[in-house]
Amino acid sequence: MTLYSCCLILLLFTWNTAAYGPNQRAQKKGDIILGGLFPIHFGVAAKDQDLKSRPESVECIRYNFRGFRWLQAMIFAIEEINSSPTLLPNMTLGYRIFDTCNTVSKALEATLSFVAQNKIDSLNLDEFCNCSEHIPSTIAVVGATGSGISTAVANLLGLFYIPQVSYASSSRLLSNKNQFKSFLRTIPNDEHQATAMADIIEYFRWNWVGTIAADDDYGRPGIEKFREEAEERDICIDFSELISQYSDEEEIQQVVEVIQNSTARVIVVFSSGPDLEPLIKEIVRRNITGKIWLASEAWASSSLIAMPEFFRVIGSTIGFALKAGQIPGFREFLQKVHPKKSTNNGFAKEFWEETFNCYLPDGSKNSPASTSFHKGHEEGLGAGNGTAAFRPPCTGDENITSVETPYMDYTHLRISYNVYLAVYSIAHALQDIYTCTPGKGLFTNGSCADIKKVEAWQVLKHLRHLNFTNNMGEQVDFDEFGDLVGNYSIINWHLSPEDGSVVFEEVGHYNVYAKKGERLFINENKILWSGFSKEVPFSNCSRDCLPGTRKGIIEGEPTCCFECVDCPDGEYSDETDASACDKCPEDYWSNENHTSCIPKQIEFLSWTEPFGIALTLFAVLGIFLTSFVLGVFTKFRNTPIVKATNRELSYLLLFSLLCCFSSSLFFIGEPQNWTCRLRQPAFGISFVLCISCILVKTNRVLLVFEAKIPTSLHRKWWGLNLQFLLVFLCTFVQIVICVIWLYTAPPSSYRNHELEDEIIFITCHEGSLMALGFLIGYTCLLAAICFFFAFKSRKLPENFNEAKFITFSMLIFFIVWISFIPAYASTYGKFVSAVEVIAILAASFGLLACIFFNKVYIILFKPSRNTIEEVRCSTAAHAFKVAARATLRRSNVSRKRSNSLGGSTGSTPSSSISSKSNHEDPFPLPASAERQRQQQRGCKQKVSFGSGTVTLSLSFEEPQKNAMANRNAKRRNSLEAQNSDDSLMRHRALLPLQ
Repeated sequence: MTLYSCCLILLLFTWNTAAYGPNQRAQKKGDIILGGLFPIHFGVAAKDQDLKSRPESVECIRYNFRGFRWLQAMIFAIEEINSSPTLLPNMTLGYRIFDTCNTVSKALEATLSFVAQNKIDSLNLDEFCNCSEHIPSTIAVVGATGSGISTAVANLLGLFYIPQVSYASSSRLLSNKNQFKSFLRTIPNDEHQATAMADIIEYFRWNWVGTIAADDDYGRPGIEKFREEAEERDICIDFSELISQYSDEEEIQQVVEVIQNSTARVIVVFSSGPDLEPLIKEIVRRNITGKIWLASEAWASSSLIAMPEFFRVIGSTIGFALKAGQIPGFREFLQKVHPKKSTNNGFAKEFWEETFNCYLPDGSKNSPASTSFHKGHEEGLGAGNGTAAFRPPCTGDENITSVETPYMDYTHLRISYNVYLAVYSIAHALQDIYTCTPGKGLFTNGSCADIKKVEAWQVLKHLRHLNFTNNMGEQVDFDEFGDLVGNYSIINWHLSPEDGSVVFEEVGHYNVYAKKGERLFINENKILWSGFSKEVPFSNCSRDCLPGTRKGIIEGEPTCCFECVDCPDGEYSDETDASACDKCPEDYWSNENHTSCIPKQIEFLSWTEPFGIALTLFAVLGIFLTSFVLGVFTKFRNTPIVKATNRELSYLLLFSLLCCFSSSLFFIGEPQNWTCRLRQPAFGISFVLCISCILVKTNRVLLVFEAKIPTSLHRKWWGLNLQFLLVFLCTFVQIVICVIWLYTAPPSSYRNHELEDEIIFITCHEGSLMALGFLIGYTCLLAAICFFFAFKSRKLPENFNEAKFITFSMLIFFIVWISFIPAYASTYGKFVSAVEVIAILAASFGLLACIFFNKVYIILFKPSRNTIEEVRCSTAAHAFKVAARATLRRSNVSRKRSNSLGGSTGSTPSSSISSKSNHEDPFPLPASAERQRQQQRGCKQKVSFGSGTVTLSLSFEEPQKNAMANRNAKRRNSLEAQNSDDSLMRHRALLPLQ
């Protein structure tokens, strides 16, 4: 059974070796063998296998110069290690390198060769087989290039724990150690690259892109990660397509139609060069320009795409490239390649033929290389320089430096350096095994592996714990996922002015070690869009929303397609494409364009505004007029008019009016807490004091003229003390209301933001509207009582008849304050204070004018009426009027009683009032007597009542002749009736004129 298995494996190995042949591998013996997988060709020829005969291995086409350079980097690293005295001394590394032809099938074909050899060694068949050409097991594999190929290879190698170190496979799926146990790589995974792509799009403020990905394990995971990053940044994807180098023409046409009809100008491509090439060729054929291509590292510097004839459609490409490394001596090594000298490199012959477009004479014209070229050229895919159907023979003396090919482009060694680093990683792992000290090893009980019998899984163990410093002084250690974290260079495709070739200008970098937001750096001055423009292209679904607007969602459209909506009042946006408008702080409001917030206008009834100045002037005028009246009353305090008006109460009344006018000034100016707490009590107490004085004054006069003959008790109670006591009691009630108000709910200054959006009204918050209502209500109650007494006293003597003026002043007071209530309730802001000031001034001016202006006019301009005789004349006239009305009432009663008894004619009242009932005086005085009477100080009054008129004349002399004057007056008027009213004596008893 064992022998059968041995034969089976040998057959497999023999078939695999025959399939590749000596010219299709690079091989060198050594103590330890490293495997290598490189894409020496871009693909395989399409061939229909009808299975009528034994299937043949597919043929590789389209030579890849860069792939051959990568292969050379592995050979250079191995030879450098073999010549090193410190690294693996006394040990020789060998290699077996195969061409994957950029396909999974060829890669697996090569991988089976590695696995088969390892299985033969594990079976220990030396006793059965005489293997003189025995090759040691492959303990590690460097490769492959594409992620899809590496995935297939890793699945196979992982079964045997053969370490695989890839130099170009960046798919994030390969970080899954549960599935890919033996896979490691010297290139960062695509997770960082996808994030970097999204950061670039965000940097240029693009939000409307298309995506294209290779339909393999490289493109699909990469573009999926990009979508996740784009979604986080509000970047919308217009279309998403999958491509492959094996896609038929119809599929390519459909993808091109989508690209051509899309409004997205930025296209993100996760693909390799061979997969993208058919699409780019069709785009070039249709001349679809104006697109910006964002390239992943797999094709950002691909020689298949970066061609001058493609530049007009892909000249705006921005791509990612791996960090370039330095390999000392590698340039010279590349120049030494020659088919005759590179005996261990079976790919050198084909390289020489492809480079110089010839064939080597020692080979057949129908050699695989020539056949490959002919077929590729006939299909339009040839990479050579010739145009003839057959190549001329090579001389062998050609100069490799005279031909420009990607092979000699060693200015930026990226993938080549990754290959170099992968070989050195394996070498350092072997060095750790070589220098391992028993008891400190990585295996059971600290044991070490035997370097002469080392197995692949032991190398894998040391690779996972690898830590060394490379030739550039950087630490190299694989993380738990087998990855190396590295940085990216950002390149922009330029057209060289010298030879018209495509050059890759480094315009920035991406540092994965930096914190988020600081990883990306781009020098925009170096970027050329479409090969010549410096202006950043626009790739947004909608135009940018300017500051002062925000993005509004359009129903049924992606979030990147929006309409610009103006920010509402009170909100602003100071940036472009704001998702939402920000609210202004409480004391600020948005400007006209809604791009910033400006302080709100502060409003209150100011001293400096015209309205405030006018009110202040009126208040000062009121204070001045009141002071003037007070001065007049003080100067003429001993005149009859002043005495008759109860001068002490008048002084107090004028003082209260001064307080009323002054209290209005507290309502002007910026409200402070102390002014708010002072103004309403000052206004309320001042008005109550004023109205209390008027009330006591009116009530006293009324009682004087309606009371009987007063006694000493009346004089005592109706003196000044009682009057001031009543004023104090009325005012004290208002004071109590104010104290309770200030204690329970004191008014305070208040900044009102709610009345108008753009204005802050500084007003007084009254604390309690109920308390304000009580204050004004009590004032109006006193005014109503005062109005009642004043109305009742409206027929008093003219000099004492303040009642009609008080009545009018109270009417003004009521009109003002009744109008004040709706005005106060309907206004806001500073006008509330203005309304109250106007009400205070109007009521104060009404009281001042109605009560005092008439008296001041008499005192200043009619001094003849400011005499005792004038006052007493009015008083006497009122007394006689009252007496006559009483006599007439009794006469009417007697007449009615007589008529009811006997119909006799009633006699006249028992009084000696001479009356003339609508007739002339029967006893006219002589002219001389009339002149003498006019020369005397006196007055003549007519008292009308009923149907008659009584004319009475009173004269007054010096005070010492009062008794005689009274007797003459009584004699002249025949007033001797003892039963008549004695109201005259009553009134004289209380007059304040003596």
